[in-house]
Amino acid sequence: MGTKVVFKWSKKITTSQVVHLIKAERNIDKALAIFDSATAEYANGFRHDHSTFGIMISKLVSANKFRPAEDLLDRMKVEKCDLREDIFLSICRGYGRVHRPFDAIRVFDKMREFKCEPSKKSYITVFDILVEENQLKIALRFYRHMKEVGVPTSVASLNILIKALCKNGGTMDSALHIFHEMPNRGCPPDSYTYGTLINGFCRFGKITEAKELFEEMKMRDGSPSVVTYSSLIHGLCQSKNLNEAIGLLEEMKCNGIEPNVFTYSSLMDGLCKDGRSSEAMELLETMVSKSCKPNTITYSILIHGLCKEGKLQEAVDILDRMKLQGLQPDAGLYGKIISGFCNINKFQEAANFLDEMILGRTSVNRLTWSLHVRIYNMVVQGLCTKCDLSRAFQLYLSMRTRGISVETGTFETLMKSFCKKGDLHKAVHVVDEMVIDGCIPEEGAWSTLLGAFWDERMVQESIELFQVELISEFAEPDIEIQDEAF
Repeated sequence: MGTKVVFKWSKKITTSQVVHLIKAERNIDKALAIFDSATAEYANGFRHDHSTFGIMISKLVSANKFRPAEDLLDRMKVEKCDLREDIFLSICRGYGRVHRPFDAIRVFDKMREFKCEPSKKSYITVFDILVEENQLKIALRFYRHMKEVGVPTSVASLNILIKALCKNGGTMDSALHIFHEMPNRGCPPDSYTYGTLINGFCRFGKITEAKELFEEMKMRDGSPSVVTYSSLIHGLCQSKNLNEAIGLLEEMKCNGIEPNVFTYSSLMDGLCKDGRSSEAMELLETMVSKSCKPNTITYSILIHGLCKEGKLQEAVDILDRMKLQGLQPDAGLYGKIISGFCNINKFQEAANFLDEMILGRTSVNRLTWSLHVRIYNMVVQGLCTKCDLSRAFQLYLSMRTRGISVETGTFETLMKSFCKKGDLHKAVHVVDEMVIDGCIPEEGAWSTLLGAFWDERMVQESIELFQVELISEFAEPDIEIQDEAF
């Protein structure tokens, strides 16, 4: 059912009233109902204008309701409403945000059809969307088109062009060439230009070039931003220049630039990869004391580092901190901790985290499929070796229910364990499912099963023989008594 909102508008309904009500309404359906309710006042002389249409389109775009937003655009044209560039750009940016660059171009092309001439701002917005979405060939073609139609070159357009060229190691030299040419075109590089190039050089491991540009930036009174510092710190950590990266962190603090979550996470990553997880943990405390909230990436880095060094209890503590912050650990993080416990033969603890992962609704998907298969099989086999067969079987059944592949080794381990325990019914059940799955047991596994059946048969025969002997022993005196009676 749709949301029905009835308004009793005053006789002198104003656009500012409508704009205020739509802006204040968080529910998109209710906001649309307010807009429609105002439309019903057309009979009383009210008309939607650029501001009411604009706020409604903006709301729809924020809610990813692009079709209704574009329908309102068409309605503005029919109602001969003043169509301005900012409304088109809000839809273009919305499409960019949801990774639909071609729809952004389509809406941009619509502007002329609506008799709205795109300005330099529109061209730069669409150019940036194409670069952000890695549509580099189309972006460069679009840039050439910008020049052909006479869009003047600016620092903003050249920065986006440099960003496009910095996305590929083979075009970094071209990006540097444009950077050097910028002053000659009357567009001196700004801190964003330097930051983009430094980030590009760091991405492709060209740390020397990145450091040179960074020093040049400081010499030209261009204050490096937190993004530029963080890019260089990340690059230094990637190239294992950890002490230099730590020095840069201190430098930015001295310059009054507060590190962000990316800065701290980059340093923690470098420290953990270098086996210095204790220092990474200290950095976490510093970060929290500065009211900088760790994110999922920060926690992942620490958990991976601590597990690699065998510090499982500390890794579990970090996982708990993460959950307390309201962040949901993914399959990869649980997998690290589960594998860690398996490596030190603590399979019951590993099984507990496997249960927690399932309860947390960490679903199996295409990307985590192989990880789920690996950890489930590892834990089931481990529990069998630890003689916790009932729990191993429980997990095995969970695997079957959730469609997680059971490895041949897991089938055989379960079957051998059940044979050893004398539970041939379950052993046969496992073998049946093994054959259904197309797994052929090895000769040794067959021997174990057949041996168990043979042993059971021998026991059965012994019991039957014992029963015969027992019956005959008690039956003979009865016959004698009967004989005596006659």
